[in-house]
Amino acid sequence: MKQLILVRHAKSSWDAPLRDYDRPLAGRGIKDAHLVSSNIAGQIPKSFVVWSSPAKRASETAIIFAQNISFPVESIVFKEELYTFDVRTLEQIIKSCSDDYDHLIVFGHNEAITHFVNKFGNTFIDNVSTSGFVNIIFDQNSWKYIENGQTKKVIFPRDLRLA
Repeated sequence: MKQLILVRHAKSSWDAPLRDYDRPLAGRGIKDAHLVSSNIAGQIPKSFVVWSSPAKRASETAIIFAQNISFPVESIVFKEELYTFDVRTLEQIIKSCSDDYDHLIVFGHNEAITHFVNKFGNTFIDNVSTSGFVNIIFDQNSWKYIENGQTKKVIFPRDLRLA
């Protein structure tokens, strides 16, 4: 069995004229990342590997989650190829994960994340929101063969704000 948790980066700021890669989180994004990461403790396995896009907004989101879930920031593996908006690229990266790991957490970007969860999960999601958390379980023993996963949990900040 393989477990994949996908987290779309939190809301980013457009206040400064920066390259897309360098955009930081907006104030709301910081709050939403704390809100979601503080409400997912029961969804996180005991051991896992964490990968993140090195883009500023994704890496800042991963760091907030690390702080709230209590995993070492140094354990985050920043992969340049995760700075992608293409589902095929995201799929190739995830399928390249070593089978030594059963639990993978990925911080990345849309459109890739929304298309991935709709291709591999069993719950249609119109749009994975910023700070959105999607947990998918696969009944396969190898990452390279994952398909037809079960979407176990979806958490968006708006759902927690209403609670």
